[in-house]
Amino acid sequence: MHGFGPVEADPEERGFQAWWEAHVVACAEAGTGWPLYTIDEFRHSRERLPPIHYLEASYFEQWLDSACQLLVEKGVLTQEELETRVRFFADHPEREAKDAVTDGEPALRRGTPTATFRRPLAEPPRFGPGDAVVTRNLHVEGHTRLPRYARGKRGVVAEWRGPWVFADTNAHGLGEAPQHLYSVRFDGHELWGASAEPRAAVYLDLWDSYLGPAP
Repeated sequence: MHGFGPVEADPEERGFQAWWEAHVVACAEAGTGWPLYTIDEFRHSRERLPPIHYLEASYFEQWLDSACQLLVEKGVLTQEELETRVRFFADHPEREAKDAVTDGEPALRRGTPTATFRRPLAEPPRFGPGDAVVTRNLHVEGHTRLPRYARGKRGVVAEWRGPWVFADTNAHGLGEAPQHLYSVRFDGHELWGASAEPRAAVYLDLWDSYLGPAP
């Protein structure tokens, strides 16, 4: 999105800024390892945060709120239980996480983490390296991995990555619906016009249904 100003990079910044951020990452990724939710559901959960809160919260605050939202939606915790735990640690910041677990809570289900999102697909890919393609000008409701700035743009396939789980359906519990995935190279001038930096290029991993042959 435009209008947020330049990204101010701190050359001295390394890793997490606070200890709790690492805990948030561990908890969020544990959700995909139970498995409780998919990475696409997690991404879509972030997108569903209230817009003002999304802009005001830090990156890992967004992760925390997204994971909590999914825990409630998946029935692991109720909203009331979540709020009770928040109050508990507000009153007792020195206590450990296990201190908030009540007797009789069901154990979290165990699962096998998904090591890869590649899936077999019978039909061959429509495109190969060097093919000119154009992205569809989609305006979908819900999650998509086709960025707004790259819609209706011409690019060239740099690599075929094989068939992968389709994020747009997987984020909504509509099945994996695997499609061929391609790395597509876009010239900076195609995306940004005359304001693009010289020799700039952007590579995006895009699913087959996002693409059509360039005229």
